[in-house]
Parts: sequence; structure tokens; C-alpha cells
Amino acid sequence: MPIYEFACGNCGATFEKLCRLSDAAAPACPKCGSSETTKKFSECVARSGGSGAKGGESSGPPPGSKFT
Repeated sequence: MPIYEFACGNCGATFEKLCRLSDAAAPACPKCGSSETTKKFSECVARSGGSGAKGGESSGPPPGSKFT
């Protein structure tokens, strides 16, 4: 399940919520309880390795990390 960021139209609070893709309604604001919330446009960009690596650089985890 993806984490989405929401903004409250009533109090202006922003919050994150783990939601199913099938969830139709936006969640209520945890600060004021309003149902006037909207999903914010994500500013995060996912990058895949390959095209961004230069001259033998790896886009994988650093050497010696627990993920190698």
C-alpha cells in the first residue's frame, strides 16, 4: 500500500496516510476532523539505475552496506 500526502482545506494541516489504491474517499484530517482533505501532488521522484550511472559508477547500495 502506498503512502499518500494530504492537505486539509479547513485547517491547512498536511499529513501522510497509508491507503489502499481502491480507497475512494480521502481520509479525515487528524488535526481537526474535517473531511475536506485532498491528496497532494507528490514531489518525490523515483529513479531507476542504469541510465544515470557514469563511467563504472553503480546506482546500487554503497560497498560494505548490509544490502550488498
